[in-house]
Amino acid sequence: MVAEATPTLPKLNPNSLNRSLRRNIAALEERRRAEAAAATREERVAGAITAFTGSMRFVYLHLAFYGAWISVNLGLVPGVPKFDPSFVILAMEASVEAIFLSTFVLISQNRMAAAADKRADLDLQISLLAEHELTKLSEVVVKIAERLDVRVAADPEIQEVGRNVSPEAVLDEIEAQQER
Repeated sequence: MVAEATPTLPKLNPNSLNRSLRRNIAALEERRRAEAAAATREERVAGAITAFTGSMRFVYLHLAFYGAWISVNLGLVPGVPKFDPSFVILAMEASVEAIFLSTFVLISQNRMAAAADKRADLDLQISLLAEHELTKLSEVVVKIAERLDVRVAADPEIQEVGRNVSPEAVLDEIEAQQER
């Protein structure tokens, strides 16, 4: 008999999450609902079509449809006349369908990319705020250490942590590295 695997950490009860984290999760979920409600009718239709065409139900439907089309036009179904023996109509139908499906996918991807850009901007703003707050906290810790006669001010890492980071300088350096 094989013993059941147990996780390294026990699964947390959602009620054990701190209040701030639960509030943040609720705020993000509410934002997602608001963005979904603000979507235009065309965006909702494109999303629904993309969701359906990305499903196994769509694959099964196509297997049945194209399988039947091919079977009839190969003469495998007795009593049913061939209506597209060269499969030209099938090829045209599949091409037109591919054009429309790719357009719906692009519409959905554009919407998802816009949402991802918003989340990336939020992440950046939070990271910059956290960096600023940590810089201020390090200044306070250094002053407390000095008051207690603990010498930390000469430590180059402490000095580095105490300096604010310029996002423009970081972006300039990233771009310079990418150009090399």
